Amino acid sequence: MIVESLLVISFAILIDFKFGDPKNKYHPTAWIGTLIAKFTPIAKNENYLIEKLGGVCIIVITSGIVISLLLILEMSISLISVDIVSIIVSVVVGAFLFKTTIAIRGMEKHALSVLESIDENNLDMARNHLSMIVKRNTKNLDKNHILSGVLESISENTVDGITGPLFYYALIGLPGAFVYRIINTADSMIGYKTNLFKNIGWFAATSDSVLNYIPSRLTGLIMIISAAILQNNWRESYNIMIRDGKNTESPNAGYPMAALAGALETKFEKLNHYKLGDGKIVLTKQHVYSAISIMKLTSILFFVVITIPMIIALSLAGWWIHA
Repeated sequence: MIVESLLVISFAILIDFKFGDPKNKYHPTAWIGTLIAKFTPIAKNENYLIEKLGGVCIIVITSGIVISLLLILEMSISLISVDIVSIIVSVVVGAFLFKTTIAIRGMEKHALSVLESIDENNLDMARNHLSMIVKRNTKNLDKNHILSGVLESISENTVDGITGPLFYYALIGLPGAFVYRIINTADSMIGYKTNLFKNIGWFAATSDSVLNYIPSRLTGLIMIISAAILQNNWRESYNIMIRDGKNTESPNAGYPMAALAGALETKFEKLNHYKLGDGKIVLTKQHVYSAISIMKLTSILFFVVITIPMIIALSLAGWWIHA
């Protein structure tokens, strides 16, 4: 079981590095987003308590549907009579499914799209590409704040799209990775503190904060190790993470962002919200390339340093790990 789980993750990471994400209509996260979008209007109510309960139901029902499908698939594979064939099918299917919960190459692709638009002096297109990976209003951002948004997104997405799923796969297997993805997707869709979503999205936002508490801090530490290996400023990365990690409105996002800002010896700024780091705020595309390298290495190191020991320890302790 340990070997199967490790093979699932290894192949999933290799698939992601090589091929990236499938088209939206084939992507389980897109289906999850569709479910959440369909349930959200149903949960709307004039009573805020009923709305909050509706927000809980959105997560519970969506998670129940996805977990049920995973269990049905697992039981179907277990019916294969030849053990070696069953194991191979389990690993292959598990790898492709787990791959859909992570997005290493996808994040790189989005970041490079912004850079390409900047190289073409098309800031409107750069703002449009940036709007696909950040929640902020990108309409009036200058070049420097566009690049800052890209770097912040890379650091935050390292948790949301890579280390978070790795952590919860190690803890609970594929159901853990998918429930994490459901909550993370719901938070990005309805977790806003606006009049429209503040009640419905309360449970998604709160759950996302709870689930990311440990992965975000572990990711910040692994980023520091990555910075050292890649000969970035790891000391500054550590110092800025400790000092500025708690400066963002999110209780978690600041840690990987501050670690990256320190590693790159620069400063991230979200207008009227926060500043992270002591370095120059003038950013270049080289900062983005360095951030992508740190993200990729952090993904691999997190698997080696955190995920593998967790799977081994929990398996030896008798915790059920799904391949």
